[in-house]
Amino acid sequence: MIIASIFGVAPIAIQAYQALKVKVVSIDVLVTIAVIGALLIQNFEESAVVTFLFLFGHYLEQRTLNQTRSAIKELTDMAPESALVQTEDGEFEEVDVDDVDEGDVLLVKTGGKVPVDGTVLTGEGYINEASITGESVPVTKTEGGEVFAGTILENGTIQIRADKVGEDTTFGKIIELVEEAQDSKSEAERFIDRFSKWYTPTILVLAFIVWAITQNIELAITILVLGCPGALVIGVPVSNVAGIGNGARNGILLKGSEVINDFSNVDTIIFDKTGTLTVGNPEVAEKEVYGDNSEEALSYLASVEQESDHPLAKAVLANIGTVNMTPVEETDVVKGGGIVAQVNGHRVAVGNVALMEKEQVTLNKKAQKDVQRFEKNGNSLVLTAVDGELKVLMGIRDQVRPGVKQDLQNLKDLGVKNLVVLSGDNQGTVDLVASELGLTEAHGHMLPEDKSAHIEKLQKEGQIVAFVGDGVNDSPSLALADIGIAMGSGTDVAIETSDVVLMNSDFSRLPHALGLTKSTASNMKQNILIAIGVVLVLLASLLFSEWMSMSIGMLVHEASILVVIFNAMRLLKYRLRGDRYNVKTGVEEIETAK
Repeated sequence: MIIASIFGVAPIAIQAYQALKVKVVSIDVLVTIAVIGALLIQNFEESAVVTFLFLFGHYLEQRTLNQTRSAIKELTDMAPESALVQTEDGEFEEVDVDDVDEGDVLLVKTGGKVPVDGTVLTGEGYINEASITGESVPVTKTEGGEVFAGTILENGTIQIRADKVGEDTTFGKIIELVEEAQDSKSEAERFIDRFSKWYTPTILVLAFIVWAITQNIELAITILVLGCPGALVIGVPVSNVAGIGNGARNGILLKGSEVINDFSNVDTIIFDKTGTLTVGNPEVAEKEVYGDNSEEALSYLASVEQESDHPLAKAVLANIGTVNMTPVEETDVVKGGGIVAQVNGHRVAVGNVALMEKEQVTLNKKAQKDVQRFEKNGNSLVLTAVDGELKVLMGIRDQVRPGVKQDLQNLKDLGVKNLVVLSGDNQGTVDLVASELGLTEAHGHMLPEDKSAHIEKLQKEGQIVAFVGDGVNDSPSLALADIGIAMGSGTDVAIETSDVVLMNSDFSRLPHALGLTKSTASNMKQNILIAIGVVLVLLASLLFSEWMSMSIGMLVHEASILVVIFNAMRLLKYRLRGDRYNVKTGVEEIETAK
């Protein structure tokens, strides 16, 4: 028993010494003092059992902690290590993935990992993008398609051009974000750190006072063992890691435990409309042409819209079709209004009603009625004026995302009180969408600064606000909100600006994300209560009962550490009951298997 105690306490004492060097009184300090004290009073059985239980508990703790990090490990294991790069003679040779440069042409064969973010040059195939989007169903990729590092080509052969390499790839940024999230500390963890700094010395003082009063050295040493706050120290971080791991596995990036805490308490969620509540692929539903030379006006309109990558511009071009394009000489983008350009010596204004007013374009009675009718029908308006005269009015509609109404209901069921849409579209269009989806509030004609002002107003009223946008036009709102949630397939702006990223623009992940953060926050609190409760019960049993001993106390103490770890591991299996995303994924997996 003496030999076992000495060999057992040696690594614990080394850890204690290293902690004291940085002025931290750790659990190892308590155990080391307790074991040395037990040896001095010749209680060799107790000292041997305590060291064995502490070391064995530490071993089991590391084993189970590794399991909670399994989702993160799965991500890092998917990172490609090599690539087939085209040489000057047209052949492909295998090189380390770190040696790939932007612009290189790479070959990916069936079963191979895509080593970079790139564009398909030749070939086609089915790619499993689960590491990026969380979706298990392979996606068809053909010439011109985007591919992401870390995804797997399940069938086919493709050649790709490297657009982003190394840490700049979407996959590299995902891993970086998840690792940063694990390292970040929430308010709960910072509280535990502060608590432990005072708690451990307090236990030492308590043990000394008990010995001074009772002269019972064994009782004092037992207090040191029973007072170890191991479960308290580990309970919150392990919940944090498990929750972030579940999110990463399901295409949800949560940037740290502080985000988890804030998101779990959110009571108001604000949505951008286009690309968030709607599909983001609008089409021209209604059109009116005024005056003569309509073909010339449409040609000017197409020429101007060709300069823009706005979704409405794409819808306009698709509707106009093939026309003669005219060089655009000057272009002035009017924030929240549209575009004013010089085309073939004419001043062409393309945008909303506000832009027409600014350009002093007079709308006759018919045009005014058409505008009202188009708005009532839920259209976004694109008006075109040439030299101050209205020529074209287009009504563009975007389809509501399939299943989004059920997702919004799930958010309400999770305790979100206010669902608000803020959009630059006209009020009629926004009201129509809000009515269809059962939203609490709807505000149209909102410029980016108007959205930010509305968020600030709600925050001053004491509301915890989350904003859901596309991560590009709405970056000020994403940054200002308590929680910024980006819809997007891992775009640079979305990843860098927001607190939460929903990969692949899948709105159905949002209820899962909120439910996961609520469960994770609750799990942290459960672990804190378990840890504190066990210490209180042990100390009370020692002072008011005869059966409590140092060995039993250490056994219960180590068991409590495993309890909080296993409690946190439940988060790895978390699924929101009735979640459309999980139901959909399951159906797709069955169909794929068939």
